[in-house]
Amino acid sequence: MAYDTELADRIRELLSTERGVEEKTMFGGLAFLINGNMSVAVSSKGGLMVRVPPEDTARLLDRDHVEPMIMSGRETRGWLRVQAEGLRTRRQLSPWVTRGVEYAKSLPAKQR
Repeated sequence: MAYDTELADRIRELLSTERGVEEKTMFGGLAFLINGNMSVAVSSKGGLMVRVPPEDTARLLDRDHVEPMIMSGRETRGWLRVQAEGLRTRRQLSPWVTRGVEYAKSLPAKQR
C-alpha cells in the first residue's frame, strides 16, 4: 500500500513556515525531517507515525486512535502510530505534527 498523498499534502501545509524541513521516502512512506531528525511520517500502513519524547510514550497511548509503534515485532519507545481516523481534521492533525516537530527540533542537528 502506498502512503496517503493527501495526508502528506496536509502536513506540508502545516510545515510551510518551518525551517530545516526535508522530505524522504522511507519504509514505503514519506518522512518529514527537521534538521535531519525524523519528526513525523505518513505511513504506508495508513495513518501517521509521530516521534515523541520516549518518557511521554506511555501517557500518550491513552489517547483515541493512538497505538504503539511496532518495528520488528517490538514496541518502539519514542514513536507512536496515530490511525487515520484520528487525523481527519486540521484540529486533529496539527497537534501531532507540532509534537513531532518540537521533539525533532530539540535534538542535535544531523550532519549531512
